[in-house]
Amino acid sequence: METSGFAHWLVVVVELCTAFALLLLALAVVVVLVTWVVDRNQTGNAVLRNFPVIGHFRYWFLHLGEFFRQYLYSSDREEMPFNRAQRTWVYRAAKNVDNTNAFGSSRDLRGEGVPFFVNAPFPDLGVDHVKPVPVTIGPYAREPYSHAPFFNISAMSFGALSAPAVRALSRGAAKAGIWMDTGEGGLAPYHLEGGCDIVFEIGTAKYGVRTPDGKLDDDKLLAICAHKQVKMVSIKLGQGAKPGMGGLLPGAKVTAEIAAIRGIPVGEDSQSPNRHLDIGNVPELMNAIQHIRELTGKPVGFKAVLGGVEWIGELCDEVHKRGIQSAPDFIIVDGSEGGTGAAPQTLMEGVGLPLHEALPALLDMLIVKGLRERIKVVCSGKCITAYDVAWALSIGADFVNSARGFMLALGCIQSLQCNRNTCPTGITTQNPKLQRGLVVLDKSERVYHYATNVMKEVGIIAHSCGVSEPRQLNRGHCRVVGDDGLSIPLEKLFPYPQTK
Repeated sequence: METSGFAHWLVVVVELCTAFALLLLALAVVVVLVTWVVDRNQTGNAVLRNFPVIGHFRYWFLHLGEFFRQYLYSSDREEMPFNRAQRTWVYRAAKNVDNTNAFGSSRDLRGEGVPFFVNAPFPDLGVDHVKPVPVTIGPYAREPYSHAPFFNISAMSFGALSAPAVRALSRGAAKAGIWMDTGEGGLAPYHLEGGCDIVFEIGTAKYGVRTPDGKLDDDKLLAICAHKQVKMVSIKLGQGAKPGMGGLLPGAKVTAEIAAIRGIPVGEDSQSPNRHLDIGNVPELMNAIQHIRELTGKPVGFKAVLGGVEWIGELCDEVHKRGIQSAPDFIIVDGSEGGTGAAPQTLMEGVGLPLHEALPALLDMLIVKGLRERIKVVCSGKCITAYDVAWALSIGADFVNSARGFMLALGCIQSLQCNRNTCPTGITTQNPKLQRGLVVLDKSERVYHYATNVMKEVGIIAHSCGVSEPRQLNRGHCRVVGDDGLSIPLEKLFPYPQTK
């Protein structure tokens, strides 16, 4: 009887499954027929009109292609914006695992623009990783800022990033002793949570420190700068991926919390202006710097993408007119290869100078005008590996910022979903279900290891070049491959200018 009863129920289950399968098949047939009719009669797409139903697979394959390429089809060195070799290096550095390779490099050292470093025949016998010397920013501010680490976290806003991502960055930065730039989205409690040094950025919409009509609210700025962790204030004029265009935060990401921090409506797209309402020329920029420095007592500078350096020369002349104390305490130069969550492709790929041209141009102008020591230079733009950072220091930068490097350290898989609120790793989404994948304690350790390993390996490069500290690298220590396949020293490609 027991066997007979089991067989009976088995037959029932099989019949139900068969009926369900037939129902699904019928529904599939109906969907295909309806789709065929709709595709055949629509007039907006020639492919679907001529090849109804199967034409949809084209878009599916296009969508999946970007994911399959990075794992199956592309070589280690051919992807953009970051290839597999670069991502793997960052992942290993973040996990603090062995980052050595066997059998030779896969990097083509003959490609035009590839930098490499000139080793000394008899390097010092001392340790190959010496702690960098602190650099003082803002000597004329009431609260100058002395900071030693040369590799720091670039501007990324809460809102563009999730709360767990900001929390992990804050904790990891504190452990590594590096600063974290808030980005233009205001100061969130998550920035302060880890105890790291903070660079507060004022964007063109003045999020977090704005009046209802978009002007600067001094009281709100004072309240933010009252936090001891806030060490400097940066005025954002522009960013690499979208020079001449303000930031965009899609409405899907504007939660009640983000809206309160920024001072904007909930659930609506937030587009900041393409420039500050009160900064339309060099004198007005100087006025804003002076006002904020006197108000807060903090060092104040600005972030910009360069289309040329003539206006930097004008700024330097204005400094000499007003006095050396009036100079911006720092300039953050962002290359046009900089990243963002959302920007028009035209701006992202076709406007602004790339970092390899903008950084030496800025530094040379400051040298010519006699302000190189007064104005500290920070750079950002695809500097995610040790030799990227060492190149920037060789050109003359005081500090190097990275955003996407630290996103990769958090676990970013370059899925290109930053602007869709569907980031699968929980980094650039406000969806709580996706944020759950980012474990703060684990990822903060990876941020810490990534920062320290980058600085350690830059130290190894510096030691190999015969200098004891990375900021002692200069243009004579680095060569760049030219269009003929032969390398030339940076000091020949970008000769140091003669000072007046």
